[in-house]
Amino acid sequence: MRVAYLSLKEPAKAALRSGDPVPREARGILLDTATGATTDLVIDLSAGTTVSAVDVDPALAGQAPVLLEEFEAIEGILGADEGWRAALATRGLTPDGVRVAPLSAGIFDYDGEEGRRLLRGLAFVQRDANDYAWGHPVDQLVAFVDMIERKVVRIIDGGPTDDPLTNGNFEDPELTGPLRTDLKPLQITQPEGPSFTLEGNVLRWQKWDLHVGFDAREGLILGQIGFDDHGTRRSVIERASIAEMVVPYGDPAPYRSWQNYFDTGEYLVGRDANSLELGCDCLGEITYLSPVVADDFGNPREISQGICIHEEDFGLLWKHTDEWANHRSSRRQRRLVVSFFTTVGNYDYGFYWYFYLDGTIEFEAKATGIVFTARYPGAGYPYASHIAPGLAAPYHQHLFCARLDMAVDGERNAVHELDVQRVPQGEGNPHGNAFTRSRRALTQESDARRRADGSVGRVWEVVNTEKRNHVGEPVAYTLFPQGQPTLAAADGSSISKRAAFATEHLWVTRYAEGERYPAGDFVNQSVGSPGLPEFQKADREIDGEDIVLWHSFGLTHFPRTEDWPIMPVDYTGFTLKPTGFFDQNPALDVPPSPSGHACTHCTDGHCHC
Repeated sequence: MRVAYLSLKEPAKAALRSGDPVPREARGILLDTATGATTDLVIDLSAGTTVSAVDVDPALAGQAPVLLEEFEAIEGILGADEGWRAALATRGLTPDGVRVAPLSAGIFDYDGEEGRRLLRGLAFVQRDANDYAWGHPVDQLVAFVDMIERKVVRIIDGGPTDDPLTNGNFEDPELTGPLRTDLKPLQITQPEGPSFTLEGNVLRWQKWDLHVGFDAREGLILGQIGFDDHGTRRSVIERASIAEMVVPYGDPAPYRSWQNYFDTGEYLVGRDANSLELGCDCLGEITYLSPVVADDFGNPREISQGICIHEEDFGLLWKHTDEWANHRSSRRQRRLVVSFFTTVGNYDYGFYWYFYLDGTIEFEAKATGIVFTARYPGAGYPYASHIAPGLAAPYHQHLFCARLDMAVDGERNAVHELDVQRVPQGEGNPHGNAFTRSRRALTQESDARRRADGSVGRVWEVVNTEKRNHVGEPVAYTLFPQGQPTLAAADGSSISKRAAFATEHLWVTRYAEGERYPAGDFVNQSVGSPGLPEFQKADREIDGEDIVLWHSFGLTHFPRTEDWPIMPVDYTGFTLKPTGFFDQNPALDVPPSPSGHACTHCTDGHCHC
């Protein structure tokens, strides 16, 4: 018996707000590795009793997440298989010199796979113990492995090829050349310490307060986010997390056409979080949290310094030079950063939440690591980039889904879609200079599957339907999407069914307990029916209700030569800005820069710069 997932089960919102004691519960997903039987458990930790135990049918619901021990087991299973050894021998290789990437299998139309717990393995040559094997892919070869029966069920072998042996050791002096000597020290100091406080898991900074949580599946979970507006605490978001991410690949070759990985639902990005190091991963006055996750046997494993909390200067907050008033004034922007980093196979991802002095909230994902590699088939191949001699990196996407349980000044929220609208030249607009905005209320869940549109500057405003600001307009926060491409796979494909959340930029649902993951609870080898399309089938009203925003965003990656042998960080994310939420700029009370950091105009005790 193995523990595929174990975490605290958050109490229902109604129970939490009642003021009464709430049961402390945990959810566990157990996998019997001898039979494949899967059990979904809820345990009452206060009473020491089982609340529920549901047998899961993997053929209908999907498999439990990939176990850590399965990462290690696949090479041994393949190494003992005659067919695999023979395929390597035709290439002059032995299992001892080959690393196998243990890759989630998805669900496809291969005979005999239904109901099996599978991983698929692609091979890479490792020349020595310190060699980065990603530069040496073994092409035209893939194995399908049953992890319960612990045997190979299929090998697709297109025969030996001239596989590349490209140096991928990115710290090798042969590649780096002499290291730069002209980078002067850059030191960040806060001699009086940081401006935030952390009491348990409650973080307070510059009128913001929030709860910092962590889960093996989602990683960082931020809860009960609020802002102190002149002594009144006003809620913004009840719960925020990145609830799913998927990396679909676009190469249709039979050895790779099944490649698509749900790093959250299949691999558990929180469980794979890094321990962060001062000066390397984080710079400045850092406060760390060390979350605890469960291993495959349910034992606690602390991720030392897994969460990083710090402040950053972020340039100007506001500035104006007024010749009439003979006055110059400016203030510095600052942000609070709550982050963690995770490694899933070849890629590394940073998850960064930012809180600003002016009430803005931002999320940023940072993608780095090593691109997945293959042999380059030849000039003009339309599905991969030629990144080094003989070496290809297939086109792919990194698509995330944020789950934002909104609470803009309370629970009664609605979503309005705003577009720039051109006004025809004519009566009322004689010079043709006029433009305005259109506003569309999304009133039903069936209305609320929406695409971003940069050509009209489309944004989504989350308004409180019961509260207005001092000019009589609804208080609101606006979601500004980046508007990058949605899922590029064909409609009707396996991945478009399983990752339906990524086919739209925005989904809005009415809050319901249990609707937590946009691709469903069991993502590994799921058939694609659960998740957001299922949630929206009820077509509930969402105008003036307790609503959840599901925002999909991400990167479409056509790898460059500059992405090899290690990829510089690429960025994606979204922004939430207060829109009529405050009656004026909420950062007017930010003081000028302290003495010694102000400019020469600040000589009379006031900042004029």
